[in-house]
Amino acid sequence: MGTVRKTITLTDKQDSWIKSQIEAGHYTNDSEYIRDLIRREQERSIEVETIRAALIEGESSGEPRPFDAAAFKQRMSARHG
Repeated sequence: MGTVRKTITLTDKQDSWIKSQIEAGHYTNDSEYIRDLIRREQERSIEVETIRAALIEGESSGEPRPFDAAAFKQRMSARHG
């Protein structure tokens, strides 16, 4: 896996936050912290897309049908004890 050097600009407050995370022992350097943020955002984006796809699938599945919670519980109780 190759790497690319980037230059970014932060506010003093943002820089202080990153330094505090490093001093607390959560990260060893600025790059590690920023890479972790990117990984988390990538994971979050995948989760959002998964939810979005499930919502679209649900909306496309047709009209909703009535749901009898008591009957469902009774069936599950009979099936699983």
